[in-house]
Amino acid sequence: MQAEPSAGELLALGQQVLLPVYQPRQMLLARGRGARLWDSEGRDYVDFAAGIAVCSLGHCDPELTAALVEQAGRLWHTSNVFVSEPPLRLAQELVAASRFAERAFLCNSGAEANEAAIKLVRKWAANTGRPPQQRVIVTCRGSFHGRTLATVTATAQPKYQQGFEPLPEGFRHVDFNDIAQLEAALAGGDVAAVLLEPVQGEGGVLPAAPGYLQAVRALCDRFDALLVLDEIQCGMGRTGTLFAHWQDGVVPDIVTLAKALGGGFPIGALLAGPKVAQAMQVGAHGTTFGGNPLAAAVARVALRRLASEEIAANVARQSQALREGLQALNRAFDLFAEVRGRGLMLGAVLKSEHAGQAGAILDHAAAHGLLLLQAGPDVLRFVPALTIGDDDVAAGLARLRQALAAFVGG
Repeated sequence: MQAEPSAGELLALGQQVLLPVYQPRQMLLARGRGARLWDSEGRDYVDFAAGIAVCSLGHCDPELTAALVEQAGRLWHTSNVFVSEPPLRLAQELVAASRFAERAFLCNSGAEANEAAIKLVRKWAANTGRPPQQRVIVTCRGSFHGRTLATVTATAQPKYQQGFEPLPEGFRHVDFNDIAQLEAALAGGDVAAVLLEPVQGEGGVLPAAPGYLQAVRALCDRFDALLVLDEIQCGMGRTGTLFAHWQDGVVPDIVTLAKALGGGFPIGALLAGPKVAQAMQVGAHGTTFGGNPLAAAVARVALRRLASEEIAANVARQSQALREGLQALNRAFDLFAEVRGRGLMLGAVLKSEHAGQAGAILDHAAAHGLLLLQAGPDVLRFVPALTIGDDDVAAGLARLRQALAAFVGG
């Protein structure tokens, strides 16, 4: 009988056969339960990363697992030239939950959802008689909207764009939370939509300032532009409400979702309001795998759970516990300039003297049994499961204390 490969052998295999676009930490994760993970050597980790804000109900949630197994015994895939019940029900439930949408488009990822949103904006503009040069989409610096050529162009961070030129035309970038810049960008009358995140994720866990989204909505109405909200990371309960923009009191024209919607199973969605719900007709867009019965069955359960009062209450409780814990750590180590964000999407911004050191802190955290993310080189990002309990939050903060002590002492 052939021996099972070691963790080292498997990690080496990854370096040989995978396109080298990632730099993963050198551990082999083997199983998970709730807010804990175990590697192939049996070491346990408190998970404050949740698969980059994806596993919002934790790892191996029994209800999600049951939905997947049940659907797997019935029907896996039909394509969208035939009809099955799970995606129809999911679309119905998303539209109802959204409070603004009339129709949904189901896909496989956040990048695909944003790509669909870009195409929907352009199609709407074309239908209203606007020539190509008047279909500009304005996005904000520090944003992150995906890795396709169109979405990486919408992503107003040059580091993601370098080497992929020529980039698609029709995008304009402004500073986030600067309404004067946005007004100037719209003043020429060539803008079809404004696309932004209510809370920027990769850009440093930076929320929209109070009143900013309402001012953006007013400008969009004034200049007849669509408001498109990317809630791929900040939506689905992560910031304390099912949709992040509910906290800002605005009604968007389009919302994009992914990540937590599938609880770890790949899925994305676009929700379209009345102004654009009929803009794309048969043949205008499509996807082979989007809205497949497996993903839709799991997402239906995830959506119901994430919309519950229990989740919202736990997000508020654990957000406060994390904030208080980070403040206590800052009193001990004096590393953070501020802690910002909403709900369980928090960022601890390193002081200027520690700029660029987020990755090093993440290394220490992993060594002490804590999985953590960064949002750029200067921000520690906390996006644990929305179901995380008191004990795991306390254990994670204790391990972070050990990691910070090692970082400061090293």
